[in-house]
Amino acid sequence: MLHLRITCPAEVADTVLDTLRTDLGVVHLSVLRGAVVDPPGDLVEADVVREAADGVLAGLCALGIDRVGSITLESLDTVLSNAADAAARAAPGDPADAVVWDELIARTGDDSRLTLTFLAFLTLACLIAVVGVVTDSPITVVGAMVVGPEFAPLAALAVGLVLRRGDLVRRAALALGVGFPLAMLIAAAGTLLGEWAGLIDIAVVSSLQQVDFIYQVGPFSLILALLAGAAGMLSLTSARSAVLIGVFISVTTVPAAAFAVVAVTAGAWRTVLESSLQLLVNLVGITVAGILVLMLRTRRDNRNLGRPLVDG
Repeated sequence: MLHLRITCPAEVADTVLDTLRTDLGVVHLSVLRGAVVDPPGDLVEADVVREAADGVLAGLCALGIDRVGSITLESLDTVLSNAADAAARAAPGDPADAVVWDELIARTGDDSRLTLTFLAFLTLACLIAVVGVVTDSPITVVGAMVVGPEFAPLAALAVGLVLRRGDLVRRAALALGVGFPLAMLIAAAGTLLGEWAGLIDIAVVSSLQQVDFIYQVGPFSLILALLAGAAGMLSLTSARSAVLIGVFISVTTVPAAAFAVVAVTAGAWRTVLESSLQLLVNLVGITVAGILVLMLRTRRDNRNLGRPLVDG
């Protein structure tokens, strides 16, 4: 279940209440007259079953509440209420299958921004993967997969392409297009520094046995990327974030980037090419799978999800 919080001018509060009352998926409706200070207005709160949330948001946006006030939606972990149980039974569909499109757009948009934090996580993941490569340690490579933040912009890219949201596509492309080259450049510098300090023996690249799967491109590389991308997008659209950990450790995007870096410093150009191809296959496969999952998800309405994202 989701908690809905609305601020709106006093003159439209009754219209908002009437709109919410007509939806069987809305319960625990309350209003605080004059509670909002800036801009002045009323505060309306309610709980909404997940499968009804998209329609409720569409109705509120049709009233222009997103322009004259605000709409906030947050997940509720535990709700003990007969009314809530009745609303869940009355609303069509199942909560696990419901897609709240505005929530999906907001989540993928926020997580795909090119920020210092995003760059830091991607760089750290690449450096951890470099250590995993030069020490022939699969466990370390898996750790790098978990740290890597690249799934967020890939998901945003898929959402943007399906919903024709140019702002999402541009944001995700910027994060990936700048993030990976910069992280790989820093990882290359770290590799050279480690070699100069005697901590890294680049010659070991030719004798790896445990992590050579990273750059070995084959049919299963694409199959795995498609399966992981589908699982990740299903996780995002059904609010089951725990599944994402499994997605992170199923694909070799960051390890492939790190392997390419190490191979460059070792002059192993064939391995550089194979690692780069592995990286490309994973990026494309995850995005394509995300697009296919979104296209298969049933949309409740045909409203225009065209509000641009706001940086902040």
